[in-house]
Amino acid sequence: MGNRVFIAGVGMIPFVKPGANEPYPVMGAAAGRLALADAGIGYDAVQQAYVGYVYGDSTSGQRAVYGLGMTGIPVVNVNNNCSTGSTALYLARQAIAGGAADCVLALGFEQMNPGALGAVFSDRPSPFEEFDRRAGELVGMPELPLALRYFGGAGLSHMEKYGTPLESFAAVRAKASRHASRNPLALLRRELSTDEVMNAPMLWPGVLTRLMACPPTCGAAAAILVSENFARRHGLRTDVFIRAQSMTTDTPSTFEARDMMSLVGYDMSKAAAKRVYEEAGVGPDDVDVVELHDCFAQNELITYEALGLCAEGGAAGFIADGSNTYGGKVVTNPSGGLLSKGHPLGATGLAQCYELTHQLRGTAEARQVDRARLGLQHNLGLGGACVVTLYQSN
Repeated sequence: MGNRVFIAGVGMIPFVKPGANEPYPVMGAAAGRLALADAGIGYDAVQQAYVGYVYGDSTSGQRAVYGLGMTGIPVVNVNNNCSTGSTALYLARQAIAGGAADCVLALGFEQMNPGALGAVFSDRPSPFEEFDRRAGELVGMPELPLALRYFGGAGLSHMEKYGTPLESFAAVRAKASRHASRNPLALLRRELSTDEVMNAPMLWPGVLTRLMACPPTCGAAAAILVSENFARRHGLRTDVFIRAQSMTTDTPSTFEARDMMSLVGYDMSKAAAKRVYEEAGVGPDDVDVVELHDCFAQNELITYEALGLCAEGGAAGFIADGSNTYGGKVVTNPSGGLLSKGHPLGATGLAQCYELTHQLRGTAEARQVDRARLGLQHNLGLGGACVVTLYQSN
């Protein structure tokens, strides 16, 4: 795994509400073309493709990339729930780092329906059976949709452990809206105050308001990854590379800890971040900008601690003193995150890659983080998988 892997090109289309989208093959091909154009190469240079989506039939990945060309290359379909896009990125990086390929496309898209996420197949065991059982024991609330119950329960766990006020989660959502107001690709760009978030309809009284949840979204994003030799031979940019990356799945603590934070991936996130820091020889204090998985404001808050951006139990203070935004310790989700930018499941991890690549290039325009050199990406999928990636400007 000695080959350095560079981000030669990135592409992303604006995320939109379900019903306002083009069909997934159109969205996927559009994002792929943008990434190829950004890299300055044609699709015929791509040797492999890893294509992520959650809601779609098998080989939907081929259907999307055939809009770029039919060159006979391997196309691997990827589905890892909300971490699907970053799992495609992880596999693409492995192919290059291991010497199996020199130029790989990682593509993610999602064509979603309105409303809360739900199971598609009701005639077979759900991967969430044990998660549901444990959540029932810990917080009850079976009338709530799956994701809301899990992540709301994780926020409640943090509130009970550390006395975290509901206002802290509201402040995270308000911060996301301020960042998104600078991002022309974000779905929700209106700035919100903490009071507006607090006064939104309660989905779980005292625990979570409607504005603390990300919206279902359609969209696509892509990245072209290349080896250093390939980049040199073809005159491609080498200004951003992946310095370290780790993917983790659940361990016994997910269930045995009897804690909703562990159930939604806190331990996976902490382990993946630890491995990345160790591999890169840096610490969380060295990171300039972070794109993390804020499917709910509750998950952003607990992830600050899992990634080591603040001490365990210190997230409320981290938020209150502005450490999570411009002028603070580390800018989190300058794109607006999932809460404002939107969350098309298969595309999210690659949209995070898009944002961090532009931040480290210095091309993020109105949302640019000053002198950003190290960018950390965190993408989480329940059931479960977590991918943490550290990017560095060259």
